Amino acid sequence: MADVRRVVVKIGSRVLVQKTGRPDVRRMRELIGQIAAMRRAGREVAVVTSGAIGAGMEALGMRERPSLLPDLQMAAAVGQCRLMSRYDELFSAAGCKVGQVLLTHDDFHHKIRLTNARRTLENLLRNGVVPIINENDVVADEEIRADLALGDNDLLASLVVRLVRADLLVLLTTTDGLRQRATGRRTRRVRYLETVNRATFALVSDGESALSKGGMLSKLKAARSAAAAGCSVVIAHGRRPGVLSRIMRGEDVGTLVVSQGI
Repeated sequence: MADVRRVVVKIGSRVLVQKTGRPDVRRMRELIGQIAAMRRAGREVAVVTSGAIGAGMEALGMRERPSLLPDLQMAAAVGQCRLMSRYDELFSAAGCKVGQVLLTHDDFHHKIRLTNARRTLENLLRNGVVPIINENDVVADEEIRADLALGDNDLLASLVVRLVRADLLVLLTTTDGLRQRATGRRTRRVRYLETVNRATFALVSDGESALSKGGMLSKLKAARSAAAAGCSVVIAHGRRPGVLSRIMRGEDVGTLVVSQGI
């Protein structure tokens, strides 16, 4: 970790928001404080965030995640500004500037838009600004979602890793990494993976909650993609105190997926 200079931190919906969909300001403040400490240590950090749809659901009085695309887009439109406002406020209090970057999968398949996105992100990082990146749900169309579903922004985070050539991807969720069955009903944390393969995927099943879409399966897919691009990955519990600081100190936190190198 001492050699890590550029980090992408992906924060899942269930880490960021309460069950009602309201942003968990206390949790956001703690994570942002740790990201600010990483910046002061000379590291460049980009944040891939979920939570816009959840925040919009709370504002609109929705109790369950919508299934219809127009309703998802409406919740995203309402929630994105609420979420970004919180980020701006909390990062400013921690002495950091932020910039919002909204992307779709289509951007990664369009040469000019991809080049523009890379240029913008590189310039933000070089100038000490923390990019706050989210999927642009407001304009994402049904065909893109059906064919290339992001899975709660996990895949988006792995694409951003490739875009900015990050050294480390941290996927924050609400479990302490990949779990493997031990004895009886007990499970044990998998501390270290040299590779993500069929045997790894057999340990998990995809899952959803009322606020998020994805699960450990999507995180393993993202980890495999990032590791193949030469980036190490840590999957860790985003609600544990000091989780980012502990990871950057090299402590045994979550599940480490080793970079495959390129």
